[in-house]
Amino acid sequence: MRAPLFLAAAAVFGALMASPSLAEVVGEVGVDWMGNDIIVDAVTDPKVKGVTCHVTYFDRGVLDRLKNGKWFEDPSNNSIACRQTGPIEIGDISLSTGGEEVFKQGMSLIWKKMVVNRIYDKENNTLVYLVHTRELTDGSAKMAISTVPLFNQSVTWTKGQPK
Repeated sequence: MRAPLFLAAAAVFGALMASPSLAEVVGEVGVDWMGNDIIVDAVTDPKVKGVTCHVTYFDRGVLDRLKNGKWFEDPSNNSIACRQTGPIEIGDISLSTGGEEVFKQGMSLIWKKMVVNRIYDKENNTLVYLVHTRELTDGSAKMAISTVPLFNQSVTWTKGQPK
């Protein structure tokens, strides 16, 4: 009875690990002799062409994990900077105040995820990108934002600019 459950869980885990990521590692800076690193990822917004966000996060080394415990978890210290990197073309984006999730990456084996949300600030004609950590039981107050102003830019809205 347990073997089919184990095989199903292994299949789901394998499928999740094989899914493509929207981020590309562009930098890795060693910070100490314990093997801890700061990783820099380039994240592209799937619905906004011409904008790239660079997200940083802390990746704990094996020695640090052995010394301090929490073997399967990285800290929730993230930073983000988003810039125009080409002609901007905006697809069908959410206009709600909660915006929409454009990227998600695991920060622990199961429970913690680093998330990037995009919010459109219509009044100021600006894209706001928020990075934060989502946990199953405890939220994190650690966050960072970056903005991409659209004012005076040549922007193509595939569904027409919101009025």
